[in-house]
Amino acid sequence: MSTAVNQEHDAHAPSANCPNCEAVVSGHFCANCGQEAILHHASTREFLHEFIGHYVALEGKLWGTVMRLLFRPGALTLEYIRGRRVRFVQPLRLYLTLSLVFFALMKLTSGFDPGTEDKESEPETEVASATAEAAPPLKPLTKEEQRGKAAAEAAIGAMQEDFKQEEAAVAAERSKSKNNLNFGMLDKDGDFLNRWPTLKHKWQAFEDLPGDQKGTVFTAGFYHYAPYAIFCLMPVFALMLKVLYLGSGKRFGEHLLFALHSNAFAFFIYSVILVMPFGFVNFVLWCWLLGYLPWAMRRVYGGSRWGVFLRWGTLMTFYSIAIGVAVLLSMMAGIMSVGAH
Repeated sequence: MSTAVNQEHDAHAPSANCPNCEAVVSGHFCANCGQEAILHHASTREFLHEFIGHYVALEGKLWGTVMRLLFRPGALTLEYIRGRRVRFVQPLRLYLTLSLVFFALMKLTSGFDPGTEDKESEPETEVASATAEAAPPLKPLTKEEQRGKAAAEAAIGAMQEDFKQEEAAVAAERSKSKNNLNFGMLDKDGDFLNRWPTLKHKWQAFEDLPGDQKGTVFTAGFYHYAPYAIFCLMPVFALMLKVLYLGSGKRFGEHLLFALHSNAFAFFIYSVILVMPFGFVNFVLWCWLLGYLPWAMRRVYGGSRWGVFLRWGTLMTFYSIAIGVAVLLSMMAGIMSVGAH
């Protein structure tokens, strides 16, 4: 009986062997697999401690990481390169967390919604035109005024008829282009999509949708595919840095590390801008966003101010183009979902 009591009393004492890999333990953690030597019983208190200590506070990792990321450009990358890694949140986890937060806030705040302005302006235009048509004349018209009105109405009718004919011609041309699917710039034979029956079917289904539904397709494609597309651009960002800093002695992995940290910072600032209602604060955030990257580049890579500025301008030009292509492909990918349900 006393033996059982002693075993229960010593449940939190460090074990001589690791419960996970059976290696000999001489401290608070196993030197072989890294598991804690002192194991606690599964309880509500333990789960709360695990959540608060490791996922919220991260035992001091979170705050140290965020402070360096936001207010000391490039410092977090240098710390990681120098080998001080256990005290900070891992770069990939940091990037993924902040990117998910950004896209979630963007979706909640309708930060990207093509066609919204058209939907809001159309009812106002219709109401205004209906009011103008329904407005009665203030006084009876004379015979001369009636003849002038008739002539004006005839002229307007002729203009409307010409406009309708032009619209019909444009619609016929679009229908002809849609049916023929002539992509001469992509294929000299003009049958590019004919080689891809699935893509051809999806494109025709998309063309048959009303205008507002086309905007919905593009929006859905953006929110679904853009996070993956932009994440795939991280190696591209690192490759651009590799080219810009040839001869610096830094490896591709170090450029990739800088790409993850700098883009994580951008996602954080964009997220704050989405939810911040104050114009002056947003202006300050935009200024800090523009100045952050060249400052970080100089701290991590060194060089003169003019050299950093030229590299930063080149990097931003080509990377902005890459982001634009990625976003466009994400929106176009939404077309492949048309008719899937």
